[in-house]
Amino acid sequence: MKVEFRNVHKHFGKVHANDNITLDIPSGTIQGILGENGAGKSTLMKILSGFIQADEGEILLDHKPVVIRSPADAIRYGVGMLHQDSLDFPPMRLVDNFLLGMRGSLFPNRKEAMQDFNLLTKEFGFSLDPESYVDSLTVGERQQLEIMRLLFLGARVFILDEPTTGISAAQKVKLFDTLKKFPEQAITVIFVSHKLEDVEKLCDQVAVLRQGKLIGEMQKPLDTKELVGMMFGKEVSLGERQCFAREGMTLELRDVAVEDARLHLSGINLDLRPGEVIGLAGMEGSGQGPFIRACSGLLRPVDGRVVVSGHDLTGKSYHVFKRNGVSFMPASRMEEGLVPGLSLTEHFLLAEERQGVFINREKGVKLAEGQIKTFNIRGTPASTVESLSGGNQQRALLALLRTPLSLILLEHPTRGLDIESSIYIWSKLKERCQQGASILFISSDLEEILQYGDRVMVFFSGKVTPPLDIASLTTEKLGELIGGMGWDDLKSRKSL
Repeated sequence: MKVEFRNVHKHFGKVHANDNITLDIPSGTIQGILGENGAGKSTLMKILSGFIQADEGEILLDHKPVVIRSPADAIRYGVGMLHQDSLDFPPMRLVDNFLLGMRGSLFPNRKEAMQDFNLLTKEFGFSLDPESYVDSLTVGERQQLEIMRLLFLGARVFILDEPTTGISAAQKVKLFDTLKKFPEQAITVIFVSHKLEDVEKLCDQVAVLRQGKLIGEMQKPLDTKELVGMMFGKEVSLGERQCFAREGMTLELRDVAVEDARLHLSGINLDLRPGEVIGLAGMEGSGQGPFIRACSGLLRPVDGRVVVSGHDLTGKSYHVFKRNGVSFMPASRMEEGLVPGLSLTEHFLLAEERQGVFINREKGVKLAEGQIKTFNIRGTPASTVESLSGGNQQRALLALLRTPLSLILLEHPTRGLDIESSIYIWSKLKERCQQGASILFISSDLEEILQYGDRVMVFFSGKVTPPLDIASLTTEKLGELIGGMGWDDLKSRKSL
């Protein structure tokens, strides 16, 4: 299906999110939409998918003007969207989520749906059990479920908004293999991203947005340097590695064991120094999540001791950990990190230590203005968090971390952020390290771990490596460990 945007404009107050966008996307192509955070990528896709309406302009599908007023309208026209955060119902079974949005009878034929479900899993090589529950799936598996559901509903245009954020390297390969099959069926893929590497590997052509405007387009082969210039209007450099580790001990783990419904980890030992950064690597679902939650008090270890800054906090609650200078930032922004409906001002007030009975709203506004400026959040103190782009929600989460902190625990800290924003956020985190805070962070981006970590712990199939010095690793070696290779070589090595 061919997609055409004609002179599309969209305003949010004073912000001109889409400024006269005209773009043609041929049928059966994989079109990249590239741009920094807040460039207007998601806004344009939400207009196409019916979540919001343009102020001006029109959309044509196969040369015919259409008016898309809702996601239901969009799917009737054959347009489906996979959002950064999955739109599913975790307490329900996969097959029931699969049936969501199906037109026709009030009571759909579950048996036929099961057959279609199994046919699609076989066609694309997905390992999904229709009778299992959504909350047991990884992020990548939830994406697979949504792809199947949209195909079942008849989608001929697939919009994917930052789909590689928070999934493992193996899941990304699987996703790309799936998407490459779509053009063979005349299905158009619109791949929204800020990751140059992903766009280069997958897309036939790319359109670059900056500050709401279409800056330029490029066909394969893609010129990375030119794309970066179009995205940011300048060259972007990662800069030199920095290490601020010092003497002392922020976190001590002694023979810690944690478990969830999927696996059991045991015998974990760690000494984390002030100012040090340790990355947690592994395929999604390998245990990094339960481990980092055990270090924050959100999950109680089944064995062992957790000592923070000399205080034994084993079995204590998250509130006790917080009082001892520990803060946790989750990957699921709108489910665990932020409160939909509340403004940035209200979030910053809630994050502050309570002083007195009454809320000082004027102080809250000034605080919000300061944090918005410091973290370069594109919004106002009155902006609700759900009105922000995914990248700006991530910056808001980081801005909510209190000062001072002794231990910062992060799940995918640069999730949804462009290169420039990632560099900026890590500069702010490294400032915390310089002040003596230690960081444990989960990332599926191996380059991020190698660039910003001092040491790394790799998780695989219920096993955890001792902390390994970054200087002794390469991307290839780290990838092998994540895939389960080379573990025998570690047995003779000492924990650093």
